[in-house]
Amino acid sequence: MHFKMHFQCVLMLIFVISDDSMGFDVRGPSGPLVVPLGGSAILPCYVETPLEKVKVVWKRTDSETLVHLYQDGESRPEAQHKDYHHRAHFFTDQIQHGNFSLLLENVRAEDEGVYRCKVYSQQLADKTLVEIKHVECLLVSGSDRSVSAYDGEDVTLSCSVDSHITPEHIEEVSWRKTDGDILVLLFQNNKTFSDSSDERYRGRVELFTAEIPKGNFSLRLKSVRTEDKGVYMCLVFAGGLSANATVVLVQLDNRLCLQVCLFLCPDITMLLASIIWFVIEGSLYETVSCCMLYVLGPLRLFWVKPLATDLPDKILKYIMISHTDHAAFMAVMYSGKSTL
Repeated sequence: MHFKMHFQCVLMLIFVISDDSMGFDVRGPSGPLVVPLGGSAILPCYVETPLEKVKVVWKRTDSETLVHLYQDGESRPEAQHKDYHHRAHFFTDQIQHGNFSLLLENVRAEDEGVYRCKVYSQQLADKTLVEIKHVECLLVSGSDRSVSAYDGEDVTLSCSVDSHITPEHIEEVSWRKTDGDILVLLFQNNKTFSDSSDERYRGRVELFTAEIPKGNFSLRLKSVRTEDKGVYMCLVFAGGLSANATVVLVQLDNRLCLQVCLFLCPDITMLLASIIWFVIEGSLYETVSCCMLYVLGPLRLFWVKPLATDLPDKILKYIMISHTDHAAFMAVMYSGKSTL
């Protein structure tokens, strides 16, 4: 009987020793993580059975940088490397249940790499590795084609940021005119700083505020001027990365000049035709009459010159009405001829 009890005690001791030697098994993710830039990622690290008096150390394997530390029943943010301050957090209420996962916020491009979660408990330890394999890049797109505008028109220069980047994670968006590096408009820390614009653009540029949450940072340029033509760059900074897109603004011919040309060309053409008619036919009266008629067209431009600073549409209306003047003058001239 005594021998049997002694044998049972030995078996129990062997079982306890073997159980202690097995320790615990720290588990992680089944594969690498792909994380959006500026987003959040959970780096899994857990055990099946809760442990007592645990110490958890998260480090990067490439540099041994301390990402976070849990010790003596509390997290120790003061021990973190400065790059992870306010970005890496334990789920402290879950540690008692064996969950040592890490929440990494505002993910940056440089966060790519392998992380080691090592758990200590009662002189035993185990670890698992977590890899952030890819951080999605910052994508900024503009317009594939050049944008054209007339003097005085409003125009939109396109710029959009990949939709998974939320505005609060976009540190800065600046619009610049590349020739001369002129600051057109600045958006920083979720605010538009119109006063920072170059004086040539102040009061003429704005963003579409309602579209910013959608990642749309297109620029509205009002009252386009001749000197506005050129290449514009939309430069975006987010999560330690930067990207840009360019838009080419092409200045079209002035509408007023175009209307004047359309107005003068028929007069000049008919004036030349009248002179040729005189040379061929030798009819002085008809030639003088026609020449007078088509010389009056250019002369009328001096009369309407004060309107040039007004809307070009008024010039166009005048040109349309001027055909009545032509008809009246022609009728008077030919009625005079018939009475001779």
